[in-house]
Amino acid sequence: MPHTHEVTNQVPLPYGHNTAEDPALLAALHRSGAGWAEAELRELGALGGSEQAWEWGRLANEHEPVLRTHDRFGHRIDEVEFHPAWHQLMTVAVEHGLHAAPWRDPRPGAHTARAAKFYLWSQVEAGHGCPVSMTYAAVPALRTTPALADWLEPLLASPVYDFGLREPHGKRGLIAGMSMTEKQGGSDVRANSTVALPAGDGSYHLTGHKWFTSAPMSDVFLTLAQAPGGLSCFVLPRVLPDGTRNGLRIQRLKEKLGNRSNASAELEYEEAVGWLVGEEGRGVRTIIEMVNMTRLDCTLGAAAGMRYGVQRAVHHADHRRAFGTELVHQPLMRNVLADLAVESEAATTVALRLAEATDRSLAGDEGEADFRRLALAVTKYWVCKRGPMHAAEALECLGGNGYVEESGLPRLYREAPLVSIWEGSGNVAALDALRAMARSPQSVQAYFGELDAVAGADRRLDQAVAELRKELGDLAEVEYRTRRLVERMAVTLQAALLVRHSVPAVAEAFIASRVAGDHGGAFGTLPVGVDTESILARARMAG
Repeated sequence: MPHTHEVTNQVPLPYGHNTAEDPALLAALHRSGAGWAEAELRELGALGGSEQAWEWGRLANEHEPVLRTHDRFGHRIDEVEFHPAWHQLMTVAVEHGLHAAPWRDPRPGAHTARAAKFYLWSQVEAGHGCPVSMTYAAVPALRTTPALADWLEPLLASPVYDFGLREPHGKRGLIAGMSMTEKQGGSDVRANSTVALPAGDGSYHLTGHKWFTSAPMSDVFLTLAQAPGGLSCFVLPRVLPDGTRNGLRIQRLKEKLGNRSNASAELEYEEAVGWLVGEEGRGVRTIIEMVNMTRLDCTLGAAAGMRYGVQRAVHHADHRRAFGTELVHQPLMRNVLADLAVESEAATTVALRLAEATDRSLAGDEGEADFRRLALAVTKYWVCKRGPMHAAEALECLGGNGYVEESGLPRLYREAPLVSIWEGSGNVAALDALRAMARSPQSVQAYFGELDAVAGADRRLDQAVAELRKELGDLAEVEYRTRRLVERMAVTLQAALLVRHSVPAVAEAFIASRVAGDHGGAFGTLPVGVDTESILARARMAG
């Protein structure tokens, strides 16, 4: 090559670090009683920061799943083929217990430990997190019907990833999916038209369609259908106990904005055999705990994306020179990077707090259950809304280099809107928070109890809490105002958690910009005087 092609001022590859070197994550792990999992996190984090893992993520997204409806003889097979990199990602996730470890080993802090691992491994590749999350969330729904739990839970909780269409008892481990929405309903699942008729032997025959089924290659699905007693929840295996294929037909795979590595499909049920989960007519109530578990993973996924984005942005700025010095030393760039880092740490801290609340509520702590009921809806709304904005700004920090696929930032940007849509889009999540407050006044008390734990620590935060109490007492046109109200609740909760658990530099920057100041419409609007160096030190990649 001629000398004009000498490569200079390019940033070194961002590999070889340990993604578990995350101060906010490790602090949350220990204060929740899950410190016993730190060694496991570091093992996973070392793999997560490796070039091999990032290559798996790239290949799984560049070689998208392919639907094979028939074999070469014309037999209906409804198979989805995946690149080997997808199976590598799934194998790591399952072997490290991201799919169900807390149900197999429910020691104190188990759900927080699992959440921390999910957060780490989602930074490598987000699409395969969908079946991992649904498998995790399926167990509490199945436990409403002990016979089904006895049959399926040991295989769902198995640390073995065993891909392929076989009868469940002939496999070493199972993956679960959800199949809820229909063409005419979307989030309004009570409009579902799929019919379930009793077969007389304890099973039901389901006939109808599902408009959006994520991970259609799963072994079993939880689905909703209209039984004689009303909308009910059922579990359907893809292969029946006698080894025959169930009547689940994959019509086509969706062409999606992001989440390209994961298949999402339209299904038809042709007298598909299923078993009732819970009671007839109580399908929504049965499935709601599954939804709440996956909503937690939506929040974790958004936080993971922010951590990935800000680390890539800071790494680039540390090494790229412009106008005579590294970008990181340019004052305006430092403002942008620090602002992204503050947002990322706030998302991580609140997501892990909700995981801790999951542990405690499952152990019988009613106050934590009340807190989780409201705080999860509030946080799912806000943190997931912030994800796409954060990804766009992180990408822009790399300039044109960030806009090309090789940087990994375009994939992050395409992926970011998903978690705000999945398990209830913005309006659904915000209105769910409103319903929680109306139906469970104790959840409001538990939420303010979390804020009151830092009363007197910062007068600006005290004032914000007082104003929020007043706003919650005003019910005039409250549904119209719900988004703004829920946003304020989420930001105030994040501020309180940062004051209590983070370093002063991060808490001060968050309160000064999000609580007491005008943050502006873009990142990079932190006020003068913020300790950007302390903030950025927590966002850098470490070995």
